[in-house]
Amino acid sequence: MSAGIDQIIFVTSKGKHALEDYFDLSPNLENWLRKRGKDALADKVRHIGSFCEVMSVRQKEPLGLGHAVYCARNMIGNEKFAVCLGDEIFPPWDEINQTKAPLKKLVDAAVELNSSTVGVVEIPLQDSASYGILDLGGKDLGDVPLKVKRTVEKPKPEAAPSKYAIIGRYVFDSSLFDALKETKPGVGGEIQLTDAMDKLCAAGKLHGVLLKGCRYDIGNPLFYMKAQIDAALRRPELSGRVREYMKSI
Repeated sequence: MSAGIDQIIFVTSKGKHALEDYFDLSPNLENWLRKRGKDALADKVRHIGSFCEVMSVRQKEPLGLGHAVYCARNMIGNEKFAVCLGDEIFPPWDEINQTKAPLKKLVDAAVELNSSTVGVVEIPLQDSASYGILDLGGKDLGDVPLKVKRTVEKPKPEAAPSKYAIIGRYVFDSSLFDALKETKPGVGGEIQLTDAMDKLCAAGKLHGVLLKGCRYDIGNPLFYMKAQIDAALRRPELSGRVREYMKSI
């Protein structure tokens, strides 16, 4: 598996075509822009459409994250692959805390250790009931990845085995599909990815990797707004006006 993006597989459901359409070529729009002298915008449209190869697979029922990943098994085959959840964003402009892009950090660790890897962040223990938490046997996670003993889904603070919360970045090898195949539905009839990950833990094939730096959980309305504001402040054509508006209120 290379550290670059060669192919993206979207797992979607009925009526959700926006992601595939965004990365598709748009010759009509491109020609319309060029006829009006907007070559720079047309070039952006062309770049997005040729950025990478995009494939999609349908999840016909909402049976959980584990099931969604399992739906892509025939496309992935025996390759290592990354799982990236769209509601977790690590912006490319964070150059202070992040010496290496989070996904590249996970890929490099997976290749070096010949193991699946899961990205985590450090959280206050009182927030543990909102996350899956790693059990690292009481060890502190620093710059060196550590072997995961088990995962605990949304424990109460007093039951949390650590302060390291799973966020939406993973790198797996194809053994995950075998684990998912054996995983029984849990609460709500859903197949949980963490249940399959525990099977990897039992085989000693899952390592936690601490991810630092700027992160937005855009499932949270406040972080969604922060992401929009921060992005606007970094765009030359918007930053001045946004700053003035924020001062005015």
